[in-house]
Formats: sequence, C-alpha cells, structure tokens
Amino acid sequence: MKINGVQHRSVQVDPENNTDVLIFDQTKLPFSLETLRLTECAQVAHATTSMQVRGAPLIGAVAAYGLALALRVDSENTAMERDAAMLAATRPTAVNLRWAIDRMLAKLRPLTPEDRVAAAYAEAARICDEDVAQNEAIGRHGLDLIEKIEKKKNKSGRINILTHCNAGWIATVDWGTALAPIYMAHDAGYDVHVWVDETRPRNQGAALTAWELGSHGVPHTVIVDNAGGHLMQHGMADLVIVGTDRVTARGDVANKIGTYLKALAARDNDVPFWVALPSTTIDWSVNDGVREIPIEERSGLEVTNVTGQTADGRIETVRITPRESAAANPAFDVTPARLVTGLITERGRCAASAAGLRSLFPEKAGR
Repeated sequence: MKINGVQHRSVQVDPENNTDVLIFDQTKLPFSLETLRLTECAQVAHATTSMQVRGAPLIGAVAAYGLALALRVDSENTAMERDAAMLAATRPTAVNLRWAIDRMLAKLRPLTPEDRVAAAYAEAARICDEDVAQNEAIGRHGLDLIEKIEKKKNKSGRINILTHCNAGWIATVDWGTALAPIYMAHDAGYDVHVWVDETRPRNQGAALTAWELGSHGVPHTVIVDNAGGHLMQHGMADLVIVGTDRVTARGDVANKIGTYLKALAARDNDVPFWVALPSTTIDWSVNDGVREIPIEERSGLEVTNVTGQTADGRIETVRITPRESAAANPAFDVTPARLVTGLITERGRCAASAAGLRSLFPEKAGR
C-alpha cells in the first residue's frame, strides 16, 4: 500500500546491509510515522510484546526474521530452539506466530549451522511474499460481497462497512485482511464508507485503521465501540468485516475484545458479519474456541491510562480512572461460528463451519 504516494510494506530487510529488519513503530501512530530498526532477536520479542509490531499475520512474519537475526549470533541447535521458543511465547492468542516459527524450524533443523542464516532470511522472505499474495486474494474474494451490495442498492447510495480493531495493511505485510476488499472497492470507484470502531483499550481502530484509511483516501468515520449496534438498528451499516487472530477447525473466531458484541448486534439486525483471514490463521488442532483458545491478559495500565496528543502537539499519557480502582484487560474474545455469516480466505469464501473450511482446505481434513 502507499503512504503519500510511496509504496510500503510493513516489514522489510534493510537494503543497505541486507541483515537488519525494519518495521513501523505502531505505538507511535497516528501522530508520527517512525521506522524501528531491529538488529537482534530480543528486540523482535520486545517489539512484539509491546505491540510496536502487531497484527496476527505481521507478527508471524517479523518473528521469522527475528529467528534469522538470532541465528546470526548463534546458529547451533540449542540456541536456535531456545530463541524460537522465546519468540513463540511473546503473544499466546495469534496462531500465525507459532505457525511461522514452526515453519522456520522445519526448514532450518535439517541444515548445518553454517547454512542456516542465509536459509532463514530466504524463508522469512517467502513467508512475507506469500502473505502479500494471500491478502490480495482475500481482497478479491471480499470485493464480490461489496459489489453485490452495490447492485442491491441499484448503484445509488453509499456502502457503509463497519470494522473492529485494525486488520489493514499495517497488521499484515501488505493489503491487510478485512480492509483489503475495502481498498479494492475504493480503488475500483465504489462509494464505500467505513465505520471505524475506536477499539478500546489500545484504540487500534482510532489510531491505526483511521490513519491508514485516511492515507489511502478512503472515506471513514471513527465511532465509539458501543455505537455499532445503534448504527445497525438504524440501517446505517450494510456489512461488517473483521479480521481474526485465530480460527478454529469448526469456525469459531478469536479477535480483538468487543468483536463478539458486534457479531451479536449484527445477528439481531440481519447485518452480514464476515471474517477475513489467511489460512495461516486457522488452528486445525482446536475446535471449541471459547474453551480452548488462550486469551491474552494484558496490563491494566492499558485500561486506566490513555495516550494522546495535546493541543500544542505534545504526546502525553493520562490516567482516566480512580487510582484505587483495579482494571482487567482481556485482549481478545471468541465469536462462536453460529454468529459468523462466513469466512473470507485466499481460496474463496465459505461457511464458518468444519464442513465449510474442509471444502476450501480438503488437505487439512482430519488434522
């Protein structure tokens, strides 16, 4: 995608030395666009836990490069397995992270230590390229949904799409998942408008989704998290598209906290609720998402404190709750498959069910 007319990916290897890994520091957005240079594995782990890098597909890709950085220091078996385990433990809910690490280890374990560094960089690059291709395909399959709404409206009236959290290109290597169909619809000339949930407590919608939609010229409006149901009741949302951090083999969906409530409101108001994901986000070993998916508990400070920009341009963090009040911060919730209209993957759309997923990925049946 482009920023000020310049093409960017969310992660790349520094072309000047072909070793350092460059990402955007997402904790600085939307007030400044800063590039973070990662030179060692520990920095990658910190960037992931601190959410300087976030988004299920992207943290997997960056972790793959993190292992490559680790191998530059020590490529022997014990060190490689230790560093891989450290990276995999940084975020427990998003399955892409473990998938990327497992794929890297499968490639690297048969090799001699001397051959591992070059192979690691090459495999991480393939993971990134595949992510871009998958997300572009998701965009094409999701675009058809928007085109059908436009035909239903007889090409008159704006198409209003609601999204939750950030599932755009800044959360992937490029294109995004939930936002990819929106970008394609906008670029094709469709009159699309996005309702952007603020997504408390970290405000990924208000800070990141709004920033990247604005950078691409897509009309959008930021709303408080609790406004979605009201909009649906009054016919102001034609479609909901969200991303996900893990999908079970039967179609349950783990996504940013608050997604479940949007799905309930969508079902009550007959608004289609679609989930966009690359197949790397499917956890074929898990069926019951509510009982089996680990939900990350983050610091209560994310709830009690808010960072923003003052009128004179300073970035300040302020407390918004009484000091004596405790705060809980589950980062994700699980939307049962029965509330999901369907899944948008790189292979097409399907029902959020075991049969639906098997129809697109028959080679995974029985796993």
